[in-house]
Amino acid sequence: YFFLTFPEKVVPFLSRPSFPALLLPSGQHLFSSNAICRSVLWVVSWFSSAASASFPVLHQALHMAVVQGKGSEVSRVLQSPLNFLDQSLSKGSMPHLTGSVSVADVILWAALYPVLSDSSLALGEHKFVRAWFDHLAAMHSCQSAAQKVLQGKAMKNYMQKQSVPQSFQNLKFIYSTENEAMSNLTLLSISLPEEGKRNILLTSALPYVNNVPHLGNIIGCVLSADVFSRYGRLRGWNLLFVCGTDEYGTATENKAREEGLTPQQICDKYHAVHSSIYKWFQIDFDFFGRTTTEKQTEIAQDIFWRLHKNGFLVEDTVEQLRCENCQRFLADRFVEGTCPHCSYPEARGDQCDKCGRLINAVELREPQCKVCRQTPIIRSSKHLFLDLPKLERQLEQWLEKSTSTGDWTANAKQITRSWIRDGLKPRCITRDLQWGTPVPHPDFKEKVFYVWFDAPIGYLSITASYTNEWDKWWKNPQQVELYNFMAKDNVPFHSVVFPCSLLGAQDNYTLVNHLVATEYLNYEDTKFSKSRGVGVFGDMAKDTGIPSDVWRFYLLYVRPEGQDSAFSWADMALKNNSELLNNLGNFINRAGMFVTKFFEGCVPEMDLQREEKKLLAVVGWELQQYIQLMDKVRIRDALKHILNISRHGNQYIQVNEPWKKIKGGESDRRRAGTVTGVSVNIACLLSVMLFPYMPLVSQTIRDQLNAPQSCIGTMLQGTGTFVCALSAGHRIGTVSPLFQKLETDQIEALKKRFGGQQVFDVHDP
Repeated sequence: YFFLTFPEKVVPFLSRPSFPALLLPSGQHLFSSNAICRSVLWVVSWFSSAASASFPVLHQALHMAVVQGKGSEVSRVLQSPLNFLDQSLSKGSMPHLTGSVSVADVILWAALYPVLSDSSLALGEHKFVRAWFDHLAAMHSCQSAAQKVLQGKAMKNYMQKQSVPQSFQNLKFIYSTENEAMSNLTLLSISLPEEGKRNILLTSALPYVNNVPHLGNIIGCVLSADVFSRYGRLRGWNLLFVCGTDEYGTATENKAREEGLTPQQICDKYHAVHSSIYKWFQIDFDFFGRTTTEKQTEIAQDIFWRLHKNGFLVEDTVEQLRCENCQRFLADRFVEGTCPHCSYPEARGDQCDKCGRLINAVELREPQCKVCRQTPIIRSSKHLFLDLPKLERQLEQWLEKSTSTGDWTANAKQITRSWIRDGLKPRCITRDLQWGTPVPHPDFKEKVFYVWFDAPIGYLSITASYTNEWDKWWKNPQQVELYNFMAKDNVPFHSVVFPCSLLGAQDNYTLVNHLVATEYLNYEDTKFSKSRGVGVFGDMAKDTGIPSDVWRFYLLYVRPEGQDSAFSWADMALKNNSELLNNLGNFINRAGMFVTKFFEGCVPEMDLQREEKKLLAVVGWELQQYIQLMDKVRIRDALKHILNISRHGNQYIQVNEPWKKIKGGESDRRRAGTVTGVSVNIACLLSVMLFPYMPLVSQTIRDQLNAPQSCIGTMLQGTGTFVCALSAGHRIGTVSPLFQKLETDQIEALKKRFGGQQVFDVHDP
């Protein structure tokens, strides 16, 4: 029931109050009860198609709180939908819950009020939900309605009459953006491992929250993982793709000090920046979370205590750099100096970006405090260490199996072998910081976990924010294959440090089966640098006017798979104009236009001759090579086979000249029909193969060809099957060019703009 009280002047052009009346966001009014109900029901249907229980998770939560008296368990039930709602509100991606108060706001607020008004339900992790909820709760009309509904035992009596809800733990809210204008909030099953299926758990290295990712960060982690995730779903694998921002540690404290904000404010600000960038690049996470959560604390501390109980933690006193001017011990990233191994002058206190070696801050030559630039002194501090030597034998046994049976990139194997060859040493897991997951041991209560002990655990806690049954993914090595995507500098932590933490915990954790590491992507002939204004950063790509699919294509074309590569504006223009415009786009557009122009929009009859059979065999071979390479996560190499197919198609059209044969006799016209029909079916195949790389272009091609949805699920099964998806008589849609030329003057202007000394400014979302 909705009790809505209106001021008398709600309808300004009437001389006296008129009830019922509903003021629409457009400024118009509805006076008919039937029209008002239809309007409200339309909004309800936006949330869910289930008329009997628009919010089944809320139904369960209300039943637990009001009827069963289990208010303490409500937060567990509501965690997933509240995570989704908070994430969506932070991005402004829910069209009905932004701006002025709408009917959608009232409906959702009314449904949430009985549980969220209970102060025992912690909303600390859902700041955007809390702000939105409190805003409506402060309105007089909402307060009045709540008092009427909740007075006495009205709510309990009502709930007792309702059917007992089933468990909805395996449900989640998904925001569908297949068509931005028709976005819907739908209720789908949460992805969990299934018996008899290939279950893939896929992670992308958690980006530091404290800055804006550049193109190298994007291709090295999230974009590569997204391509493989999309490909895996085409293959029919049961796949879960999680990522999130790494928010604890010295990097965040540093950034907070630079911007005059608290660490939490920095995290909130840049988490939204990251989310927006990845959304524009069409990174299709199942869940994009963050590490500053109660789940993170709970799981990290549980692993800590298991390591402690099993004897894999040792105490030691270490020498640390302390800045007397700042009156604090300096954690790794608060120190900068000369690398003791390669003499790089800007090495950090934990790792040298040039040679990649891990170092201790006290080993730096000519160290400086990054805050005040004073020279720190060495002082002692007691810390806890993960006893890597004690775990070395277990680690080597696991590595032998994982690297021999899984798809580890060559650099991942080499970097891991070098660590083992040099001999493992105890690794400090605590830091003298304030911003981090607190160490639960009473002797170390003033310390937090070192970010590289803590951060990989974020994969687990982010999955736990997605589903309460996270352990079915993370404690299930018999059923689950784990893929980790990262740049090469993150390899030791994923192949040695984190696996040792999980092995030592002895809790049947899922360990990485396939470790996929890229080399570095440079910018032109130098490195990306925010401070010097060199390079394209994620939030700027969309301002270039170049579509996100073209960015995706070029980054994947130059993906640094076996060696470092470089982004080049001239090369990007060349690849766009030659490979996309003249090769791929030209073939697909010609094939579709022939159907439209010569055959009235319907695919003609095809009489396959020897030439077609040879072409189909070549295309089938290219498809098989594509699948073999993608299965091995050789994403850049697989892309070449898509372009090879369109080249074969262009040659086929050019040799057979259907635009001439259509003007000839009956035999020539049939030949033109065969060439056109085969070409348009190859275009359909290309749309499927392109989907992991260029999802919008892929969808556009299928829309233009009016391709059946079934083509998506058939062509990439098994070793690959090129099927005739567009049979004779199939009517295609409207055909138009897919790509635009990048002009020389446009590219020169962009190269100059991003070549140095540009002004960077990250605005609050």
